[in-house]
Formats: sequence, structure tokens, C-alpha cells
Amino acid sequence: MLDFTRVLAGPFCTMVLADLGAEVVKVERPGVGDDSRAFGPFIGQESAYFMSINRNKKSITLNLKDQRAVEIVKKMIPHFDVVVENFRPGVMDRLGLGYESLKELNPRLIYASSSGFGHTGPYSQLPAYDLIVQGMGGIMSITGPDEQHPTKVGSSIADIFAGVFCAIGILAALNHREKTGEGQKVDVSMLDCQVAILENAISRYFVTGKIPTPIGNRHPSIAPFATFKTQDGFINIAIGNDFIWNRFCNLVGRPELAEDSRFISNEARNNNWEELEPILEEIMAKDNTAAWIEKLRSVGVPCGPINNIEQLVNDPQVLEREMIVEVEHPVAGNLKMPGCPIKMSKTPGKIEKPAPLLGGDNEEILTRFAGLSKEELKTLQEEEVI
Repeated sequence: MLDFTRVLAGPFCTMVLADLGAEVVKVERPGVGDDSRAFGPFIGQESAYFMSINRNKKSITLNLKDQRAVEIVKKMIPHFDVVVENFRPGVMDRLGLGYESLKELNPRLIYASSSGFGHTGPYSQLPAYDLIVQGMGGIMSITGPDEQHPTKVGSSIADIFAGVFCAIGILAALNHREKTGEGQKVDVSMLDCQVAILENAISRYFVTGKIPTPIGNRHPSIAPFATFKTQDGFINIAIGNDFIWNRFCNLVGRPELAEDSRFISNEARNNNWEELEPILEEIMAKDNTAAWIEKLRSVGVPCGPINNIEQLVNDPQVLEREMIVEVEHPVAGNLKMPGCPIKMSKTPGKIEKPAPLLGGDNEEILTRFAGLSKEELKTLQEEEVI
């Protein structure tokens, strides 16, 4: 894979595929690199942000404003299966590196573009960042305590979902190529991805005609499915059917609630949530979070704590699944980061090496795929082409 992406959406896509075994060659600006190399926090001079989403990759530097660098890319294209880029639509075309140009050099090429709004439509040329797309994509309108406080999701999900969907598109295109020999273009929009993940909010709007609004941590269609305060913190409880509701009522010593006409079914509980919520709050305030979790789990009621990040990264389930891994970086030293969530019995994902140093693989990649000599590399470096 030849990776022209930077910051988050594109690099997240190529990181997922690198974890699964793809050889990813990251193309960066000489002397500067990916913008995220300047994002904190830092370990010495190295960005932990950059290192966490660019592991398992190689780095070369090319100044794409210099035609010689563009020609080097064209020499390499026949050797690559996939190109990934997340420039604003039209940038790669102006450089002479758009899909229509590169497919002439390699008809089997998979060319994946991840952008804010996609390569078509009235917004295609607008700049986009995660916050902008979360707002435009509807997720902020249903997140938060109420309509007066639209809230972004704590993680950069507009970028991350674009990265995940782009990876899926690449894999589907590769599968098609295995069957037919045909390459193709993959066009993924951050805004499209936000629409795709709104699931029941969009279906509720079309069915009821009512615009969904933020309702805190409770579910719009299932009850009780919410966060409750305990003696020492909070607990999430998700009761998805009437059988679990009956078990819950018996456990907390309130069996009559299961027979109460206001709460006898999920529909009734949802319709009478304003009456049910204070009853449940009173019950859950009688013990601490750990005690409630132990009791509720003992009878099969889905529940869990609200972990902070320190608690999460030390959780025994997370550690058992190798979701926190330690990587040795040649400059920054030991760095812990999230592991690969895709567990496979035959070809498991691996974190085999840290994020690359800027241009650290110039000699290997440019001699191997572009046929450049060491003398040519030296001259190009002196002239700031690489």
C-alpha cells in the first residue's frame, strides 16, 4: 500500500490494514512529515499521537510539488496494490496522481480516497475536521444532556469511522480484484459515514416524523437502559427484555414493580419513564457500584461501571485480549497503545514494529520500487525532493 494520508482518518485506515499484514509505505513531506507529528503529547521530540496510529508502517519523504517526486511515484505504482489518500478532492488530480492517471500505469490498482464530503456533491470542496462533521452529521444533535447542550462524542468518531469504512472498502475491492482482475476507486466520505452510523435515530424520524433530541444516557426505545448514581459513583444498567426486568425486580426486593401496569412491558416502562426513573434512582443509591455489579451479574442483568481511562487500560478483560500493547520505539523508547481488536485464528493482527522515523525507509523503498541508486538518492535529498 502506498499511503498518502495524514492526521487521522486515512492513517487509521492504513493502520488497521498494516496490523493485518499489509506492507504500508507512508509518503510524507520532507523535513515536516504528517501534520500529526506535531501533535502532543510528546515523548522527547516524538509525538505519541502520531506513533499510536502509524505503527507497522514504513516512511518515505517526497516533495510532491516537485515533478521529479511525482515521477518517482509513477515509477512505483506498478509495484503496489493499493493507493490511499485523504487530500481534498482534486488535489491528487492536479498533481497528476489521480485515479484516472494511475490506473493507466496499473489497471489492477485499488485507489482509495477518504475525504470530508466525498468526491461528488455540493460540499466536496469544503474543508472538514472531526468536529465539523460530527455537527453536520447529526450525532451532536442527539448527544448530550438536552437540546441546549449539543455535545460531540469524546473520541474522533467522524475520522475513525471514515478510516474503518475505508478499510472495509479496500478489502472488498481487493476481493473483487481477486475474482476479476479489475482495480477500482473507493470513495469514502466522513459525512456519509456519520449518516450510516445513526441507525435508529434516522429510522425513528422517518417512522414518527419527530426529530430525535438528546436524552442523556438513556435509550430512546428501551427501558431501563440508562446510567444510575450509586453510593460511590455510577453504574450502567441495560435491561433489554421483560424476563431480565423480572429478574432485576426480584433481585432488588421490589417484585411488585414487574406486575405494575405502568412498568409491565418495555413499551409501558418507556412511556412511563418519568415515574420509573426516580424509583430506580432510590434503589440504586442504597449500595455502591462494585456491590451492585456483583449482584446484578449474578442473576444475568447486563450492567457495568463507567471506567475512566486508567481503569480501562488496567481492566483484566482488556489485558487478557491484548488490547494494550507495548512497542519499543528507537527514539521514544517504550510506548503503550491500543492493540488490534480483530482477533483471527489463522492470521491474527500483530503490532510488529513502531511508527517509522520520518523518511527512515527512503533508501529501502526508493531503490526497491523506483530503481534509484544511492547517488541519485543523495542528490534528491540535497535538492529537497526527498
